[in-house]
Amino acid sequence: MISRGERNEADMPQVASSVISQIDYNAAARQLHVTFASGRTYVYSDVPGEVYFQFCRAASKGEFFNSMIRDRYTFTEWR
Repeated sequence: MISRGERNEADMPQVASSVISQIDYNAAARQLHVTFASGRTYVYSDVPGEVYFQFCRAASKGEFFNSMIRDRYTFTEWR
């Protein structure tokens, strides 16, 4: 589990989605941070930068997440 003290949620960009509220990417660590509408944030490991950029450009963030990220990368809940 990753502590919220390691990352400031206020700095995470907002996205237009009914399922996902914020996404951010740490290129050095190859970590994708995803905050869902429920308020829970998860950190996905070893995510290529190109996947993050495609996620940002996706017309449907929820569909992209389900097809390209969910079940493909290991994750930890961020508390």
